[in-house]
Amino acid sequence: MPLSPPAARETLHRRRIDMHGYARADGLYDIEAWLEDTKAYDIDNQDRAGIAAAEALHGMWLRLTVSEDMTVQACEAAMDFTPYTICPGATPNFAALAGVVIGPGFNRAVKERVGGSQGCTHLRELLAQMATVAYQTVAPMRWRKAREARETAIARGESPPTARRAIPLNTCHAYAEGSEVVRRLRQEAEE
Repeated sequence: MPLSPPAARETLHRRRIDMHGYARADGLYDIEAWLEDTKAYDIDNQDRAGIAAAEALHGMWLRLTVSEDMTVQACEAAMDFTPYTICPGATPNFAALAGVVIGPGFNRAVKERVGGSQGCTHLRELLAQMATVAYQTVAPMRWRKAREARETAIARGESPPTARRAIPLNTCHAYAEGSEVVRRLRQEAEE
């Protein structure tokens, strides 16, 4: 269902973000993000001798490599397009995110390691979304492995390992305590 029809308007700015989660052959996971900003009008810019309408103002890449326990193993940043020639100087600093765990406190750790002049506003903003993509990439693989281990143990006549899927209670409408979704997930976990 789309939004309601808008008022008469003119496009001025466009931001495109594309993110992907990958399983690597070595058992780790790569989460990659790309961000592009464009304007619908020409911009005066001293460092690039102007930026034409629809030409990328920002064109940036970020890759997080994470383990199954959601620990960042490596972070790499790259900038194809920036408004200032100095901007790419921040990219090596994102390697400092190695060792950070994606979970409670992740955004605080990002701010501590690549906040302010140590990083890039646009790449920092991507990291919060990348954390969600990391969860969406890794968690189902963990659940699948746990289910397969359980099924294998049962098929062998062994006692299955006990592992429960954590429900992120009260993080959104669907996961509200007492919701139909939470009730169903708890029931499935008991079976």
